[in-house]
Amino acid sequence: MIAYVTVGVDDIERAELFYTAFLPALGYQLEKYHGDLSYALLVEPGQSSASPEFYVKSPFDGGSASAGNGTMIAFEAQNQQQVRDLHAAALVAGGVDDGQPGFRDAYGPNFYVGYLRDPQGNKIALFSSNPNEPGRDD
Repeated sequence: MIAYVTVGVDDIERAELFYTAFLPALGYQLEKYHGDLSYALLVEPGQSSASPEFYVKSPFDGGSASAGNGTMIAFEAQNQQQVRDLHAAALVAGGVDDGQPGFRDAYGPNFYVGYLRDPQGNKIALFSSNPNEPGRDD
């Protein structure tokens, strides 16, 4: 099980604007810690922690952050409309479109996805594979 994912950024304020535009709608709560951002899934009473957590930080070595080639972080939405809504909100909050929401021939018929780059260039996917919604071939 993945416990947490971290992306490096050079501008925490721009990153906060971007990630806060869609992560709370997916159940993540923001906590600031020593100038960095920690997004954790809400924990129900009696539940231990919920994984994975998502951290946005300045690089520990003090160097500039860089986006990994081939690296992508995907967040699951509840449905296709939420993918569209959150993709749009993230664009308004400083993200860059890297693939409008829709179906892709390379994936299964119910995999609906939109791609973004955060202000640092990290690739983010917002997807839904809800079997109760129309698929690519419907």
